[in-house]
Amino acid sequence: MSLLSPTPPSDTDLPPALSSMWRLCRLGFRHEPRLMFVAFLLALLAALPDALMALWLALLGEGVLDGDRTLVVWSALGLGLSAVATWLLRTISTRVQRSFRDKVTIALESHVARLQASVVTIAHQERPELLDRLSVLRDQVFVLDHMYMAVFSTAGWVLRLGITVALLASVHPALLLLAVFAVPTAATSAWRPAVERAAEEAGAPWRRLAKHLFDTATTAPPGKEVRVTGIGPRLVNERRRAWEAWYRPVAAARWGSAVWNAATWAVFGASYVAAVVFVTARLDAPAGDVLLVLAAGARLSAYVGATVGEIGFLRGIWMDGSQRLAWLEDYAAAVASTADVAVPDRLTEGIAFDRVSFAYPGTDRLVLDDLSLVLPAGAVVAIVGENGAGKTTMVKLLARFYQPSAGRILVDGADLARMPAEQWRGRLAGAFQDFFRFEFTAAGSVGVGDVPRIDDRPAVEEAVARAGAGDVVAGLRHGLDTQLGPTWPEGVEVSFGQWQKVALARGFMRDEPLLLVLDEPTASLDAETEHALFERYAAGARHRGEAGRITILVSHRFSTVRMADLIVVLDGARVVEVGTHAELVARGGQYAQLYEIQAASYR
Repeated sequence: MSLLSPTPPSDTDLPPALSSMWRLCRLGFRHEPRLMFVAFLLALLAALPDALMALWLALLGEGVLDGDRTLVVWSALGLGLSAVATWLLRTISTRVQRSFRDKVTIALESHVARLQASVVTIAHQERPELLDRLSVLRDQVFVLDHMYMAVFSTAGWVLRLGITVALLASVHPALLLLAVFAVPTAATSAWRPAVERAAEEAGAPWRRLAKHLFDTATTAPPGKEVRVTGIGPRLVNERRRAWEAWYRPVAAARWGSAVWNAATWAVFGASYVAAVVFVTARLDAPAGDVLLVLAAGARLSAYVGATVGEIGFLRGIWMDGSQRLAWLEDYAAAVASTADVAVPDRLTEGIAFDRVSFAYPGTDRLVLDDLSLVLPAGAVVAIVGENGAGKTTMVKLLARFYQPSAGRILVDGADLARMPAEQWRGRLAGAFQDFFRFEFTAAGSVGVGDVPRIDDRPAVEEAVARAGAGDVVAGLRHGLDTQLGPTWPEGVEVSFGQWQKVALARGFMRDEPLLLVLDEPTASLDAETEHALFERYAAGARHRGEAGRITILVSHRFSTVRMADLIVVLDGARVVEVGTHAELVARGGQYAQLYEIQAASYR
């Protein structure tokens, strides 16, 4: 039995290839118009002397055979100049293209990162089918800059090919058939990468699983449990199985396309031999024409190979990568909300869930079902319930990581979905159980909670004090200037609980948020520390209640929950109880039962 089973990818259509290619070209031109134009022009100029080499070789051979010394000198001179010009222009072209590529690489990577970070929701980072697509795009974004080089090269090879075909046609029009027989090689070379890429994407979940298992077996975080459980050999075997599940169909696709490609090249090779026989035997052409066919025909095969190779490269990576980039652009635009309502400066009424239902994308199970609830302005609200009851989902909806499947969330009577997401999140602060470890200096890891004030040392120190993280900072070698993370020079490792206090301080950086969310941010701390922290903070929150701030506490510890002004009990995707601690205990319902069970364990 497998440790994990990948989810099949989505069948969502990608944008048209040519349209997406054009969009990517415009992106490069927008960032580096002059370099892009010069690089393209140099690629064409470098092709001219190279393509004329066959002509000079034919004239040189003819001059030698006819004893024409003048023709020999001029053709040798032309041959030498073409060789020098080809080398010189190719060298300059390579330098210019490299400069363009280096600059456009930064623009492309920034563009992709900005797109992913600007998407209002986080569905693309949690849905397997979208993760597979993004995984392929992340691999391709590091080579998308080469695609511009491929376009320049393709234009140069096409120009060489055109000149060479014209030289062959000057001997006899029938020799144009050589170009016709080259078409199947171009067709298979363009088709081949698409087939292989489709097989790779179909197996992307297996490849992602193989990488995950490899990381699990070889990285430090899971190292202790891997050794204690003895699961190492199984991870290796499962990783091998996942890799083979990905590679088997990919190898089959590669072999099948290679057979077709070889067959078309065999046809072209036969046509080349036939052309030489035709010129020598049927036309009884002069030696110069025969030499031209031999030289141009030989170069034609090289030019066709290079051209179809570049076309295949474009088809396999450029078109495919540009389509994914265009898809990401379209996806980001599609989920962008209509923002025509301003975020209030303060809350006067509160936040209301109006018959809200929600199911995570790709599933039918409702995590929240027809939920109606009012969170009063200025209140400290605790949300409790069993695991999977929907507590964190409510937090995600309030932070606009997702949109409700049905119903609305109202902020002082206005629809939250119509408020600018960035402005709303600018008035939101919080700390989460699944926090991220920003391996900056301690000051930077805290200060990032309010980016405009990231270098405001007094603000950082105040946030540390609010979070009760002063002991963590005091224990660091250089205090707030200590580099966190042992993989960096002079970096130090801190315990999980200390990381959690740093994350909590980060959540307290904003002074006047409209909504403060504390989603089990102290789960790794002892109950007494958590209680003291929240008791101090709840008192401060009530003191600032005149600003209308709503504080949401998600916790399993009822010693903390009981301090809230309002307690919301979730069960089975619905709200089953709402009230103060005293009211809910007196009611004797689900909250009272859970409270009694937990209280008994402390007696």
